[in-house]
Amino acid sequence: MTATGHAVIGTVIAAKIGNPYLAIPLALLSHIAADAFPHWDTATNRKKKSKAKLLSDTFLDVALSLTVPIFLGPFLNPSINFVYTYIIVFFAQFFDWISAPYPLLNIRFAPIRLMYNFQLRFDNRLDKPWGIIGQAAVLIMLIVFAKII
Repeated sequence: MTATGHAVIGTVIAAKIGNPYLAIPLALLSHIAADAFPHWDTATNRKKKSKAKLLSDTFLDVALSLTVPIFLGPFLNPSINFVYTYIIVFFAQFFDWISAPYPLLNIRFAPIRLMYNFQLRFDNRLDKPWGIIGQAAVLIMLIVFAKII
């Protein structure tokens, strides 16, 4: 899933669960569940992309993921704490942050390689357009569900 998708999920968790002892593990688990759902992300077909294209697509995705909580958080919970929200978003994206140096920067030492390989076990990529459509549909349903409860 894109960093933006994980940010949406993390923001929903932060808006609905005020207890960090519950929200942080849930955010970590949400990453695994979200990546198991067939999805497109900036690394889909990365071997066909130039390194510059991969980095620019990823940078744009991360920038958008940092913007989403600013608007989505107050929509879901007007009294949301932004520091708390960004902490939960960080944990919803955590597995990508820790493994990103492997494909993006070609850093191959053991801890990063192990985390990258761990992520591959549950990463279920699906090319455009269905990988984007399915991901967007799930995220919209999650937002609607979070708003009505």
